[in-house]
Amino acid sequence: MAEERIIPASELIINEDGSVFHIHLKPEQLRDNIILVGDPGRVDMVASYFDSIDYDVSSREFHAIGGTYKGKPLMCISHGIGPDNIEIVLTELDALANVDFKTRKVKPEHRTLNMVRIGTSGALQPELHIGDFVIAEKGTGFDGIINFYADREKVCDLDFEASFMKHTDWNPLWAAPYTVNADADLVRQIGRDDMVRGFTIAAVGFYAPQGRVVRLKLADPNLNEKIESFRYEGRPITNFEMESACLQGMARMLGHRAMTVCCIIAQRIASEANTDYKPHVARLVETVLDRF
Repeated sequence: MAEERIIPASELIINEDGSVFHIHLKPEQLRDNIILVGDPGRVDMVASYFDSIDYDVSSREFHAIGGTYKGKPLMCISHGIGPDNIEIVLTELDALANVDFKTRKVKPEHRTLNMVRIGTSGALQPELHIGDFVIAEKGTGFDGIINFYADREKVCDLDFEASFMKHTDWNPLWAAPYTVNADADLVRQIGRDDMVRGFTIAAVGFYAPQGRVVRLKLADPNLNEKIESFRYEGRPITNFEMESACLQGMARMLGHRAMTVCCIIAQRIASEANTDYKPHVARLVETVLDRF
């Protein structure tokens, strides 16, 4: 029988106070139900609905508040911008759940976390409007993070990926895109008729990877048009954001349940944006909290 692996200190850094390196949370502070947001300031907004607050921890762009909502224990944590931050947060949340910090060994019994990311997004189809809520039923990542992990094919929709790359004539200089489904049970729990089930692109950047031009030219000026015209089983790509695919991919690999739901704050087809989107996001937060 193989000896249990002891995770080296250089691979899982534990702070002197017993908290995990980046997000600075301790195992006893972890909750099974977790809301993720990008903006550290939005954590305070989410927590303003809590009945009680047990802790408030901040480190870099990672801000976490744990408490209860209508008697249900939960926490909210910010991940900042981009899929690289998602990889850090998901790895460390999983370590809090499934690694014994004293022995540095994986615990014999797996603990499953339920994670809902609440974000903002740009619409890629004319039928979507500013203020609409879109669930990333499938998230397609342009970042390539999942490709660094073994067995990525076990959690990805390979047929979707092949069809998408063929349709867009994918540039071989870019990371191969990967597509991961949201957890179906969570989608049924959180989603209602007031939320669109979408196919979401999780871009690796805000500007060129989403087809925006400020001063630099695009490697493929027609990429957005190709994305907008792509259909898979008759359904289009609905929206751009930056984190859904990595969240859903890491969660599936680690044995957790995750989904993303975004509020549309920009209509890319009509070239419109709304910077006064906070009331829409607040309504989405209230909706998710009541259904989580």
